Amino acid sequence: MPKISMTTPLVEMDGDEMTRVLWKMIKEILLLPYVDLYTEYYDLGLVHRDETGDKVTEESARAAKKYGVAVKCATITPNAQRMTEYNLHEMWKSPNGTIRRILDGTVFRAPILCEGIRPYIPSWKKPVVLARHAYGDVYSAVDDRAEKGERAYLVIEDESGREVRRKLVHDFACGAGVVQGMHNCDQSIYSFAHSCFRYALENKIPMTFAAKDTIAKGYDGRFKEIFAEVYESGYRMAFEEAGIDYMYTLIDDAVARVVRSEGGMLWACKNYDGDVMSDMVATAYGSLGMMTSVLVSPDGKYEYEAAHGTVTRHYYKYLKGEETSTNSVATIFAWTGALKKRGELDKNAALVGFAERLERAVTDTIEGGEMTGDLIPLFHRDGVTPQKLNSEEFLHAVAKRLN
Repeated sequence: MPKISMTTPLVEMDGDEMTRVLWKMIKEILLLPYVDLYTEYYDLGLVHRDETGDKVTEESARAAKKYGVAVKCATITPNAQRMTEYNLHEMWKSPNGTIRRILDGTVFRAPILCEGIRPYIPSWKKPVVLARHAYGDVYSAVDDRAEKGERAYLVIEDESGREVRRKLVHDFACGAGVVQGMHNCDQSIYSFAHSCFRYALENKIPMTFAAKDTIAKGYDGRFKEIFAEVYESGYRMAFEEAGIDYMYTLIDDAVARVVRSEGGMLWACKNYDGDVMSDMVATAYGSLGMMTSVLVSPDGKYEYEAAHGTVTRHYYKYLKGEETSTNSVATIFAWTGALKKRGELDKNAALVGFAERLERAVTDTIEGGEMTGDLIPLFHRDGVTPQKLNSEEFLHAVAKRLN
């Protein structure tokens, strides 16, 4: 059969380590035989980011704004160890943080459910979808080291540079320490709130927003105020008609409520809270490799990615020529999510249909007992004995079902 054609390019953001290896395999085994893939390619591997002074990351984000849909491989956010390992010029910031800052919006993460993969929390019968604000907080923070005897202040100036007010953060009279300043913007918080309420309505699931306004009275309190305002002014009636509800609660109370629940909800979190809680939710469902993740900007741009890291341990094994059994499901679903959205926007039904068939082939493969090693301990299905496949074997097993 002829390959499925594309009319608008997909922004392709390549990544690092084992996920970069899988990225190439996925394209060769599952995509290129069926789709005349049309992408605008950006290499976000750490080596190339360093060579370009990280300009390539900004360029890829601007391309995503231009074309509307992007798919991203997992990337390294360097620490001191990576500085030495890769001989970097600078400890570059998180590529995800840079892309999210430019696109703004909200990251929605949902589990990929397969019959036989049981969550660690037995009561979870339905998906817990986590909405993570994708702007500000610690990812755009400024921090520094303070020496003994120094003082740190929060200073606000007006447009002319005149100091309006200042607050003492800490007097380091008793010894050295560290200090950090972070921010957020009302406009971004409003966009975050609208995105969450729209998602809950479209999927007809109740929604909870959680923060810690009892401690961060000004910072988290502003989030709480804006969410309440947006809900009352634009969504309460629609929520009631849909038979779903919205509530605000403290983040620690939300954790307890979610763990006791049967799932089937949208849990909205600030940027850092969402970073932590999305990994908790993904792990509770069984694996970080079984989670979809999409960044949705306020003006309707989409960036799909895997919700996990670059699988460094497997990459080192791969470099030694050793066999790996690396879960590629989240990366495959990043591609299918992007292809479906590109197909929807371009009214390309064949592309949408292919992406949906590929997703079914993936879940059918796992439910049939063929999977990577990380899923073996989680799999329990009557009459099916799980078989461990290596990284490439799993992709070929999916391709067999797809054919």
